[in-house]
This record gives sequence, structure tokens and C-alpha cells, in this order.
Amino acid sequence: MASSRLVTTWSHPRWVKLTHWVGTLSFLLLLFSGAEMVMVHPRFYWGEAGNDLTPALFELPVSRNYQHGGWEGRQAFFDDANGPVSASRSYDIFNQNGWGRSLHFLSAWILLFTGFIYAVLALFSGHIRRKLWPAAGMRGWPALWQDIVDHFKKEVAAAYKGEYGILQRISYLVVLFMVAPTMVLTGLTMSPAVTASHPWLLWLFAGAQSARTLHFFSAVLLTLFLLVHIVMLIRTGFKRQLLRMTIES
Repeated sequence: MASSRLVTTWSHPRWVKLTHWVGTLSFLLLLFSGAEMVMVHPRFYWGEAGNDLTPALFELPVSRNYQHGGWEGRQAFFDDANGPVSASRSYDIFNQNGWGRSLHFLSAWILLFTGFIYAVLALFSGHIRRKLWPAAGMRGWPALWQDIVDHFKKEVAAAYKGEYGILQRISYLVVLFMVAPTMVLTGLTMSPAVTASHPWLLWLFAGAQSARTLHFFSAVLLTLFLLVHIVMLIRTGFKRQLLRMTIES
């Protein structure tokens, strides 16, 4: 039997709707441009430095740049055997980094600005306390387990009309206060101009290449969050939920 929270309806404030759609658009642009940059260099490392001639933590088979092995004229910069090396590629590299980086940079600042506005309004309006922070009756393993079970009941999914359950609240809080900040800070850590004035970022994330790897995993988590979000919208009435987040007051 559905709990009372599943038949409660409430309207989203206008500022939630606006930041939701601006943030969604900027995030999709970030995914698009980020995927392009990963295709240019699908290798990920841990530490301060990394390139095609150094061992990778892992590599993604997403473009012709994957495991190409096409090098000639390998040459060391210094006499040290462990020093950096250079070489000429012997294949046609996929490289669209110019527009990709520009779009990524622009979209990131739009999302950051939108997220900042959302966070400020959510904190001072009590939105986080009322809508996102787990209520007294939701705390504890029994309530969490019941909410997990409810998500697999078709009749409960069809009756769901608005108030966030414990899983939703936890996921939103994790995204807002853990994944999103990690995404922002790791993105800043990849900028030499930022780390020149704030070198503690390199210490925090164990190097620029480590930050890039964590940035990628943060993007994966946010993408999974988006996909689950869309699935739940479909299960609970996509048209109704879309109206509630757009023109319905």
C-alpha cells in the first residue's frame, strides 16, 4: 500500500524551474564537449603528468586515437632514463579540441553560475531543509529499505505525485554537496592559471592528471543520475512531471 507521501502534490518555485532547465542545458553541452575531448585523448592517468608515451591508468575505446601505437622518432629530452620523452605520430590523429574546449569552458561557467544561484536560494528559502533533507520519519534503515522496495512497485510508481522519497533526497544531496563540488574543483585543478595561484588544489587531488580522472568519474556519476532521473519521470508520468517543471503553477 502506498504511503501518504506518494499522494502529496506540490508545485516547484519558479526559481527552481529556471535553474533546473538552464542547468540541464549547460550540463548536456558539457557532456557533448567533454565526450569530444575524451575522444581526442581517451587515456586517463594518476599523478601530475601523463601522455601517450607514459603508462595509463585506463583507456577508453572511443576513437581512432585509442591504442594507436603509431610512433616514430622517439627521443628523450634529457639523459635521465626516466625523464620525459617525445615522438612523432605516424597516424592521422582525431583532434577537435579547439571548439570542444571553448564550448566546455563556456558551459561550465554557465552551470557554475546557475548552481550557485540555486544553492543560495535553496539554503536561504528553506528549500533544502523542507524538500531535500530527510524528514524524521524517513531516517533509518527500515524507511530506506521500504523506499527501495517502493521503487520497484508499478502501482506505487504510478501513484507518485511529487514529494521526494528518501532515495531521491539522498541522491540530490549527494549530487549537490559531493559530486558537483568535486566536478567543479577538479575542473579548476586542470587549469594551470588557477593552480599557479592555488597550488593546494594539486595537493588535494594528487596532481592535474588525477584531477582529470576524478573529473571523468564525476561526469559518469552525474550522467547516471540524469538517466535514472529520466526513467523515474517516465514511470511517474512524464507529461505530468514535465508540466510541473514548466508551466504548471
